[in-house]
Amino acid sequence: MSRPLTAVFKQEHREEISNPSDNRAFSQVASAYLSRRRFLQMGMVAGAAVTLPSLLMPQNAGAKTPLAHAVALGFASIPVSTEDRVIVPEGYVARPFYRWGDPVGLRDNLPAFKPDATNTTAEQAAQAGMHHDGMAWFSLPRGSDNAEHGLLALNHEYIDNGLLFHDGMADWRLDKARKGQNAMGISVIEVQKRDGDWTVVRPSEYARRITVGTPMQLSGPARHHTLMKTAADPAGETVFGTMQNCSCGHTPWGTYLTCEENWSDIFVKHGERNALEQRYGISDSDESYRWSEVDDRFNVDKTPNEPNRFGWVVEIDPYSPDSTPRKHSALGRFKHEGATVTLADDGRVVVYMGDDQKFEYIYKFVSDGRYNPQDRESNIRLLESGTLYVARFNDDGSGEWLALVHGKNGLDSSNGFASQAEVLIKTRLAADLLGATKMDRPEWVAVDPNRSASVYCTLTNNSDRGTEGKAPVDAANPRAKNLFGHIMHWTEADDSPASTRFQWDILVLAGRTDTDDKNAKGTMQGAAFGSPDGLSFDHRGVLWIQTDVSSSTINQKAYAGMGNNQMVATVPGTNEYRRFLTGPRGCEITGIAFTPDNRTLFINIQHPGEGGDVSDPANPQAVSTWPDAQPNGRPRSATVVITREDGGPIGT
Repeated sequence: MSRPLTAVFKQEHREEISNPSDNRAFSQVASAYLSRRRFLQMGMVAGAAVTLPSLLMPQNAGAKTPLAHAVALGFASIPVSTEDRVIVPEGYVARPFYRWGDPVGLRDNLPAFKPDATNTTAEQAAQAGMHHDGMAWFSLPRGSDNAEHGLLALNHEYIDNGLLFHDGMADWRLDKARKGQNAMGISVIEVQKRDGDWTVVRPSEYARRITVGTPMQLSGPARHHTLMKTAADPAGETVFGTMQNCSCGHTPWGTYLTCEENWSDIFVKHGERNALEQRYGISDSDESYRWSEVDDRFNVDKTPNEPNRFGWVVEIDPYSPDSTPRKHSALGRFKHEGATVTLADDGRVVVYMGDDQKFEYIYKFVSDGRYNPQDRESNIRLLESGTLYVARFNDDGSGEWLALVHGKNGLDSSNGFASQAEVLIKTRLAADLLGATKMDRPEWVAVDPNRSASVYCTLTNNSDRGTEGKAPVDAANPRAKNLFGHIMHWTEADDSPASTRFQWDILVLAGRTDTDDKNAKGTMQGAAFGSPDGLSFDHRGVLWIQTDVSSSTINQKAYAGMGNNQMVATVPGTNEYRRFLTGPRGCEITGIAFTPDNRTLFINIQHPGEGGDVSDPANPQAVSTWPDAQPNGRPRSATVVITREDGGPIGT
């Protein structure tokens, strides 16, 4: 039957609040602490000028050649823009080269994209998915730091049925749901610089699409647990697919970590929802995807354990296209935004993660085993066993990582946790019990490449902050109705990422520089921005920030005059921000991947043309025609390659 168009899929539930705990919100902590202490950018440089032996960093775990540490930005800031194109500074070139519907490379340039959206379900499985997001670079051959030939692994976060089908959601059926499932997941593509220009290699022995139908194995304590078992998988060990893949991670042994974020949007339960389902935001309706109407796997009334099999970090080996992806239960189950990897001095693997919903938490995983650069086979098992922690921020600027371990701190049968598997399946509930600090939508995490104990996290926004019945705020931070967000910084104790203690500061309050309104004023100098999301260091120590202002707010309301979403850069400690890129209309800027020589930058343009609702299939170009500008076409998310005209390093 026909259904009305509804709100943007990606933000359907993450704008809701699923956390009813009494844990203190970050605003309460910040008010007590920051009233006595200045922001990091205003008085203290934490890590920017400190140089320690460099550990393997997520963007380039195999790099052999160190690059000069950045002390300043080397490009002129560009103005805000409302144009329907990608704009970069003078002397730079940006062009889309892997768009939704482009062939992934399983065969030579087939199947081609059809601008009228009539590609079949099978064709979509061999093409780039929709809504590109997190992304990582892997040099070829494996183990090298080749900057001109490699693999890109990238996420396809969600779909827009108004663009995916020429007739939208009319004549709804299982085949349409399957096409939508094939438009999610991950692409692995081979890319190469030839004659000075970048191209997608087709055909490629590495090319791969991973979708909602791809078999994958469960690992860790939750494998074989009763809550993970279904009629289709009575052993509780094999899951079909991954979905709503947002940000990502990159391991030192050369694998890709993709993160399941707003997976709960797709599941529907009409009957009474239990406490676990409520805490994870399972809804009683879905008018955006509608898979549950034709595919019982997403109907929780019929398959009650299927939601438990999503909300994980998934490890993929991009160098082995026949390998089976693995969902790592040891890293916890929530709405994973990303999984940023670094190494402790003793070789243990540390993974930082945010739970992207209002008043949710920041997590850290520390492996039991140690990384061995000579033993990739053993390394590939490092994320199967370790300790998961959740962060608590204290009034005095200190912080603690609280261990989510069965039998400790009340995590036992008396509180509904019969085993470590249940602690991990019910991660949010376990974090509630331990008294973790509620945050304003924790998103990407970045580790300083010159100091692995110096860590940053974007907190995109939280319009419920300080409203009636919510956490109180004052002039310090965060602001009431925190519409602009901020970026956290902390330094792990003893300069060890594996430490259970840290000291925290605020890098910057996002917002406007043309206002005296304490709830809207940004603390940066230079380029103003709001709703920070994507966050990554390049190999020189420049911190790159991408924004995700919602399509219903871009350049209007509190964001009037701030233009389209953008990408800015800073050297932490300078408080200078320069605008490097602006995107087309309706888009989000996301995905950051540098080649090892820092001379090529890949970013993703997600959902160009999004106007706040599901696109009208009769008028798909109402907001944007990017990147094709074809009269009968439609906007397409795309990976963009950026280089300097003179071939020099990006940002210098």
